[in-house]
Amino acid sequence: MGARKHIAAEKLKEARKNLYFAKLKGVPSSPRKMRYVVDMIRGMEVNRALGVLRFSKKQAAQDIEKLLLSAIANWEAKNDRKAEDGELFVSRVFVDEGVTMKRMRPAPRGRGYRIRKRSNHVTLFVDAKTNDEK
Repeated sequence: MGARKHIAAEKLKEARKNLYFAKLKGVPSSPRKMRYVVDMIRGMEVNRALGVLRFSKKQAAQDIEKLLLSAIANWEAKNDRKAEDGELFVSRVFVDEGVTMKRMRPAPRGRGYRIRKRSNHVTLFVDAKTNDEK
């Protein structure tokens, strides 16, 4: 790695020290379905978001719930203490499109219809309200 890239990588690593996030890659559902669930919890306080996800009927809510618990654990590990009630909130969350598997389904008259099996990547950031006020 060149010197310029090394310096840029060090700056990026330093900037990520005060970001608390979790990533979920290759989830086998379409990004559109996942965005419905993600939009429900964006900007919400963490305990309230966990309650919303727990009682949601969407299948994607289970994946997002595990991801949110992971992000909370990452925050607690970096700060060496437990999160208090009402301290953390979901600051940013976004869904990106992942790999699309292409399959063929038999169709009438010897044709084939293409089936796209989509996947997505979810990134969820949590932040403390005390950090936001400074």
